[in-house]
Amino acid sequence: MTKLLAIKKNSLEQYLNQRLILLNVPLILLVFLVTWQLSWPWWGITISEIVMVIYVYRLSSAIKFNTLESFQRASLQLDAIVQEDYKLYARSPFSKGQVASFHQQLNELSIELQLKKSRYDQHVFLVYQLIAQLDAPILVFNAKQQLTFANDAFYQLKQQPWQLFRHASPQLLGLIKQDGHWHFKSNDTDGNNELQCWQIKQSEFIDSDEQHVLLFFVDIQSALRASQLNAWQQIIRVLGHEIRNSLTPVSSMAESLADKASNGRDKLALSVITERCMHLQSFVERYASISKKLTLNYQKIAVIDFFAPLIALYNTDKSNPFTVRLDSQVKTIVGDNSFLAQVFINLLKNSKEAGAKQVSIQISTQTSIKANSKINSQQPSGQLSQVETVLIEIIDDGHGFSNLANLFVPLYSTKEQGQGIGLSFCRNIIEQHQGSISIVNNASVDASSRILNQGITVAIYLPVQNV
Repeated sequence: MTKLLAIKKNSLEQYLNQRLILLNVPLILLVFLVTWQLSWPWWGITISEIVMVIYVYRLSSAIKFNTLESFQRASLQLDAIVQEDYKLYARSPFSKGQVASFHQQLNELSIELQLKKSRYDQHVFLVYQLIAQLDAPILVFNAKQQLTFANDAFYQLKQQPWQLFRHASPQLLGLIKQDGHWHFKSNDTDGNNELQCWQIKQSEFIDSDEQHVLLFFVDIQSALRASQLNAWQQIIRVLGHEIRNSLTPVSSMAESLADKASNGRDKLALSVITERCMHLQSFVERYASISKKLTLNYQKIAVIDFFAPLIALYNTDKSNPFTVRLDSQVKTIVGDNSFLAQVFINLLKNSKEAGAKQVSIQISTQTSIKANSKINSQQPSGQLSQVETVLIEIIDDGHGFSNLANLFVPLYSTKEQGQGIGLSFCRNIIEQHQGSISIVNNASVDASSRILNQGITVAIYLPVQNV
């Protein structure tokens, strides 16, 4: 008996079988002894033993079944939890006691995990939603190094929607990782030097039990430009303050002395001083407007009516042959009439000063593919749509630029008397119209295969907007 009690409990089933046998065998023997002591006939003893065995078997089976059923139900619920199915609840075969308490705890665990999973799915959904809304390119790769999602800004990298590169590897996109940092290959097959202007930051998150890598692209040029503009604004603010404080009393004294002067030569000198003070005041104000936030009055502009006076302004000068030709496939554009006019006056003036004889203004529409992000926490996807932009190209035959990199830098000018305001101001106006502007030299080859610059092409992209 002691040996049986010391048997190792390998399983609950074995434990129950052993204990029920230890309990039931003495009962059967006890019934046999009692009936035998009472001198029952052999058939009576046999029937009583059979009845006792059946009773003991059914009672033992019921005890074993109800005990194991509690664990079987709990096992099914745990399997569901492993599969992230938190809606399956196991009902306890007992309404009270330890087993009922155990099942209640399992149900509470399922509810808690369901809430956490719901919050996590919401967080993942918000991550994808945030990615879709950002203007900076963001790429998401799964554990297999496959592109699974990107935002619309992906177009800035490849000039194509990201869906065309779905499941592509980072290497196929021209990305490599060295010393823990991502960057574009120096010999990128697209030949796009602008790809080297991105700083790539990496982050990780888990979605659907899978590790995902998120690559965030920061436009270094944009950040540098913002930093430079901030520095220039501070310099201009300080210089402007000092210049105004000095010019105001000088101009006032010069005007007062000019009124009292009786000598014509003195009056002329004082008027020159006053005029130069006003010029310096205007000079400071123009520099302060380089990156000033503009209040734009959007309206529908008829292309012919808009460019006709600008063209006439330059074509009437007979002493300096300079012709401007308009070729437009677009009837109307949307924007601020006065500010856009300043842009084209500046650009045409630059072409004339660069020795150009002819300028061609070509206006057309450009259709690009854009992804409308349809976000789902399980499988983010998007649909493609066509987006139109207006392309305005100003092409001249002047001498071009020797340094394209600094054209839009305030205070920088390739002209002897230039102030470095015009192009910076033009870019500010176009970008506040949600557009972009770029300038390239027109390259041509002569008979000896030498590359010559024959003027420039200014490309202005404006979004098609409704008024």
